[in-house]
Amino acid sequence: MTKFHIFTGPNDVPAALKNCVVAIGNFDGIHLGHQKIIARTLEIARRDNRPTVMLTFEPHPRDFFAPEPFMFRLTQGEQKAHLAKALGMDGIMILPFDGKLASLEAEQFVSDFLVDALGASSVVVGEDFHFGRARKGTPQFLQQAGKGAGFDVHQLQLLQSESDAVSSSRIRASLTTAELDLANRLLGYHWLIAGEVIKGDQRGRELGYPTANFKLCETCLLARGVYAVRVRLGERLFDGVASFGKPMFDIHQNPFEVHIFDFDEDIYGQHIEVALVSFIRGQMTFDGLDELIMQMDADSKKAKAALAAVGPISPLDEKLGLIIKG
Repeated sequence: MTKFHIFTGPNDVPAALKNCVVAIGNFDGIHLGHQKIIARTLEIARRDNRPTVMLTFEPHPRDFFAPEPFMFRLTQGEQKAHLAKALGMDGIMILPFDGKLASLEAEQFVSDFLVDALGASSVVVGEDFHFGRARKGTPQFLQQAGKGAGFDVHQLQLLQSESDAVSSSRIRASLTTAELDLANRLLGYHWLIAGEVIKGDQRGRELGYPTANFKLCETCLLARGVYAVRVRLGERLFDGVASFGKPMFDIHQNPFEVHIFDFDEDIYGQHIEVALVSFIRGQMTFDGLDELIMQMDADSKKAKAALAAVGPISPLDEKLGLIIKG
């Protein structure tokens, strides 16, 4: 199967993905623990000659039940699809998590989605996955439901790393405290952010460092500071240095600003994808623009050195096409 399918409901399932092996979860970050679930899904599919589907939810159920969105999300739906494809899955069902889905009984979820829509032959979940109204759909419930509905259930424990479980919450905390190397190791790839390039305040151009700017979600708690980054623009790759936060300037919502090395094109309105490779420094204030420019020169030099030395954390980095240049 060569085409990767993205769909959002039981009526949209391509015929080629029926009778599939399903990996179910929120998969925020698609970190090493999630990748273990996906690897097991692919292993079963190869053994049984079945297609594979990731079944996930947007928004995150915790955000749905909160008065307003609050979660620092590692991956939105589009990024989940990008990662699932790179990992070798055949498709992704991104179910809109709304009041109707939240109130669906666990038995009905199994019937509507796993049996009727997907015709699941096997289901793979993590040890902490719950679904259905009041989270009554435990892995143990799913095991029993599978026996009656004719699909196998495989429940996996999450990986351990450096004496702690690999978890989305630990990765969020690491990104918040500028422990980017740790976050990237737990993810198994260099963390990706993306957005549409917007017009900024043009200060970077005036300082000799024009930037491609885009907004991060208001719930993003990424540490403010300067990063060495690798940038994808269409099918092209570039190295760059990025800044998040402007302590010297009176602005309310800080954009994520990327200075792409050796680049001078108008890319307003285009989609840009950025891999965070190395944390260079935290936020600083300066006595004047001359001092700021000197620091930007030093940051660029450090970023270039970091990018020249970087290698893939795992084969996934190469599949994502953001770390190794051809």
